[in-house]
Amino acid sequence: MPHSPEEKKRVLARVRRIQGQAEALARALEGGADCGPVLQQIAAIRGAVNGLMSEVMEAHIRETFGQPAGDEAQREARVAEMTGLVRSYLK
Repeated sequence: MPHSPEEKKRVLARVRRIQGQAEALARALEGGADCGPVLQQIAAIRGAVNGLMSEVMEAHIRETFGQPAGDEAQREARVAEMTGLVRSYLK
């Protein structure tokens, strides 16, 4: 999770843009828009969510690995956590 005020502001701006895109998609579906523009909007939302995920994951990696591990067990726990996050991201 981004903790600095600048990172938090940037992430929240991304979330608000995604909300706007999702609302536009809902309006298009309610209005019976053609499939092409609807699919394009869905792809845009997916790209925006992937960008958000990437930014939050990058902040988490910096936070997790930006400081030395206390011992081998702590280092292994950090690596296991990151591995799980990356796996879930790639699904």
